[in-house]
Amino acid sequence: MFWQLLLLGSSPPSISAFAIVQGPPAALSRVGPLASSDWADFQALDDDDDLLIDKTEYAREEDSQEDKARVGAALEGPSIEFDAEPLFVPQGSVLELSEENVLQLLSACRQEIGTLFGYTEENRGVGITGGVDFVEMDGPNVVISLKGRFWHERKTVLARVGAYLMGRIPEIVDVVVEDEWQLTDEANEAR
Repeated sequence: MFWQLLLLGSSPPSISAFAIVQGPPAALSRVGPLASSDWADFQALDDDDDLLIDKTEYAREEDSQEDKARVGAALEGPSIEFDAEPLFVPQGSVLELSEENVLQLLSACRQEIGTLFGYTEENRGVGITGGVDFVEMDGPNVVISLKGRFWHERKTVLARVGAYLMGRIPEIVDVVVEDEWQLTDEANEAR
């Protein structure tokens, strides 16, 4: 068996394509000229149409609390799909691993480390619109979702929420997000 490199071109010799073929020289036949696109209909793809960038005007950090609250009052707070009565217990407490306890602690977490989230008008006023919500229990793992805009890195927010929950329910092995994309900068700027 022979391997041959075919150079396809025109006269005078210029290579416009090549092919590697297997077989004896007699098995080869002449190939006509190759046609290619003239790129006349070429357009750049604008994939950013799908990504809605948050262009809301927020108060500045140095503005008064009243100004921040006024701006934040006009903005909708993050939604909470799974809410429960907050359960405030100190770190080091030993609670049973149950969905009810996780929901109650997550509700308390939203208040105790509330500067991370957009649940108050003052925080929303300066552009912190982020929220955290329960998704599911996956054995000893708690799955949450992060949505909205945070000042802190999203990985930091996840770590703080995880430390809050695991410091009160030692049976929790890990706290994770439902989608790794939620930890990206793009997620922080999306609506």
